Amino acid sequence: MCSRPEARTGRGARGKAAALFLGLALALLLALAAQAVERIQLSIADIRTPALRVQGVQFHFATGSVPPELRIAGLALGDRSWRDLRLSCSRTSVALEGLGCQRGELRIAGRRLPLSVDFRFDPFEATLEAGLAFASGSHVRLRYDGESLLEVSLVRFSAEDLTEFAAMLSPSIAAELSRHALEGVVDAQLAWQLPGGAHPHESLRLEARLSDGGFAAPDGLQAAEGLHVAVDLSARASPAGWDWQGRAAWEKGEAYLHPLYLQAGPVLNAEGTIDDERAVLRMATIEIEGVSQLAFSAGIARQPLALQDFALSLAGGDLAILGPRWITPVLAPALAERLRFAGHVGAGIEIKDGHLATLDLVFDEAGVSLAGVGPSGEAGGRGLAFGPLSGHLPWSAAAPTRARFQVQGGHWEALSLGAFEVEALLDGGHAAFEPIRIQLLDGALVLEGLALEREAAGWRGQGDVVVEPLSMALLTEALGWPGMSGILSASLPGMRVNSGEIALDGALVVSVFDGYLQATGLRVSEPFGVASHLRADIQARHLDLAQLTDTFSFGSITGYVDADVHGLELVRWRPAAFDMRLASSPGSYRRRISQRAVQNIGALGGGGAMAALQRGVLGVFDTFGYRELGLHCVLAGGVCIMDGVEGGERADGGFRIVRGGGIPALDVIGYNRRVDWNELVGRIQRVIEDNVAPELH
Repeated sequence: MCSRPEARTGRGARGKAAALFLGLALALLLALAAQAVERIQLSIADIRTPALRVQGVQFHFATGSVPPELRIAGLALGDRSWRDLRLSCSRTSVALEGLGCQRGELRIAGRRLPLSVDFRFDPFEATLEAGLAFASGSHVRLRYDGESLLEVSLVRFSAEDLTEFAAMLSPSIAAELSRHALEGVVDAQLAWQLPGGAHPHESLRLEARLSDGGFAAPDGLQAAEGLHVAVDLSARASPAGWDWQGRAAWEKGEAYLHPLYLQAGPVLNAEGTIDDERAVLRMATIEIEGVSQLAFSAGIARQPLALQDFALSLAGGDLAILGPRWITPVLAPALAERLRFAGHVGAGIEIKDGHLATLDLVFDEAGVSLAGVGPSGEAGGRGLAFGPLSGHLPWSAAAPTRARFQVQGGHWEALSLGAFEVEALLDGGHAAFEPIRIQLLDGALVLEGLALEREAAGWRGQGDVVVEPLSMALLTEALGWPGMSGILSASLPGMRVNSGEIALDGALVVSVFDGYLQATGLRVSEPFGVASHLRADIQARHLDLAQLTDTFSFGSITGYVDADVHGLELVRWRPAAFDMRLASSPGSYRRRISQRAVQNIGALGGGGAMAALQRGVLGVFDTFGYRELGLHCVLAGGVCIMDGVEGGERADGGFRIVRGGGIPALDVIGYNRRVDWNELVGRIQRVIEDNVAPELH
């Protein structure tokens, strides 16, 4: 005989009483079965425990081939609930010790779940042991001790089983799981301790491991493979909610979460609290490559879900590691192949009431470099670099702060930049800089009145740019260009900076070849990107052709020339469009052109494209007089539409590039009005570099 269990109060007592009633009913069932009763039906309206609620329980038993069936109108476990559950058992055992079921079939809302059920229930002790077996070999086991402990374990539970099981419970969830192509196997153990006896507080403990996990989003922006992750989580109820702590270790695998590519290694340790209104992450630390210490905390509102408070502290961040993995993909993904970092950084971030409150950055011997761009957009050349850089940037939403940096130097392509300092007043979304003077050869680049403003569309800024006079001789030597004399200077009083674009008012002036060259209307889009775009108008006046042709080994021409380039567009710093007209400068001066210069001018259009009317005299005279020279090129679509001096058109369709004058006089005529730009540039480079006189036909 079984002794009567100790009575309990509240919901536990009601659950115990219902279980006792069920046990007595089962005993009665056995007695009636002994007397050849053909049909039994048992009903229980409601069974409640702190963790479980069962409504509308009906048990049907009839002699014959129909197996016993258990029907449950509603089942609630925590926040999850199901309706219309039916369990039929191919083998059953009914005794005072309990009710057993083997190879049971479970249906929910008429649909059979792809599993078999085994369980044993002791109605007197209210204990339950159950198991779910899947065709794949996965198992789910459940044990309830009848008092306060519920244990659930998963054994080799696969993603396929999860998707198939979910299809019976929620087709929409199953469809979402299928769309993400889940892979992997989970082993887990969950212990749910209810309050009672020696355990006055409710508690949870979860140990889980994912093996060979993976997923792939339909859009390809999230994917992972070979994931091995271990999770250990425990929680304890308190009058205010739940206190919890946990650990997660990513042991193997890789993932792409656009725009970040991540690899195994990070370990998260965290603790906090949660209640009906708010979740608090008291402290979390992450062990990650490239960081000495990373810790953060947070407060999150649950209804509606919103980040309220957040604080992060980073120490000893190695920029050589953090830059390519975290900074570049988020801030400048297009520059991933060209951007490099060095040095170390420390950081602090604080968010209050959902708004950024403070930001603190400390740089130690940091550096950043951006490689140049090759002809096809690949990384190539020295590009731009700054560093080592050390300094402190403190920002606060509550009060103005001041940032200071010391930059030891840098370079832009072949030009070395001297050391300089950056100091700025930070006030909310506004930054006002002190004048910045960067030493450049024998001059300097000076930024004055520079101010940046944060707007909804991004950063907007303005300021003045001054280029203090630079020696063209030193500049061309540093750049490896043919030597030039003269001075480069600029005054650009209206620099404007918008998201991805720099516009300059004023003029960039270069004094060179005894004349000058000035650029106006400068606008640069994505200056450091692979799709950089420059627009400008250029005007050159009174350039000494003798110096110009001698510098570039083009032959010898005496005289002066003016040039106008309207609508210049550079893509990746190479000409894509312009309207250029070159003509002799007005005035009285000596005008002579050498035989070699004539040949080189004739070569600009390629063999057969240019011709001299008086070829016979080329072998007799070294120089020739000319009245004027002119060349007009409209570049569009990679083709240069050519023309010559104004009014120099010929009846045969040719055009004069050089109009002869004096004794001996020589005209240079062009016939090819459409010239491939890249081919033309290649010919000019070969003429200059190889000093080879082209063949004329």
